[in-house]
Amino acid sequence: MNIGQAAEASGVSAKMIRYYEQIGLIRPSARSDNNYRVYGEDEVHVLRFIKRARSLGFSLEETERLLALWQDRSRESASVKAVAVQHIADLKRRIAEMEGMVKTLSHLAHCCGGDGRPDCPILEDLAGHVPPPIPAASRSRRRAP
Repeated sequence: MNIGQAAEASGVSAKMIRYYEQIGLIRPSARSDNNYRVYGEDEVHVLRFIKRARSLGFSLEETERLLALWQDRSRESASVKAVAVQHIADLKRRIAEMEGMVKTLSHLAHCCGGDGRPDCPILEDLAGHVPPPIPAASRSRRRAP
């Protein structure tokens, strides 16, 4: 199949397939007599593997490692698990960072009058000023179930 057909069969765009070849994540495809890329079921299966790994948030480096482990039939599952466990820790860290962003932005939005006046705690925070403290009444409401 050509690159368009491989893209459709795998769910990976032709542009990404070319990119994965360029960075060495996948082997360059065979070429036809007229120099078009040619893909088979094995290549499409690899592309599906990559797509799934990327959809789970694995980086290109992690995906490359997982792909190598998948293709190595003598691998130990402990190696695969180590990659997954590290990725889980990274995801949890990123989630905590995002929750902190939500909390900060929610507080700033709450403190912003959102009216016709020019003062804005959101912009003040972005400019490096300290945001106003959370009012005691708001803190006590947050603790309630």
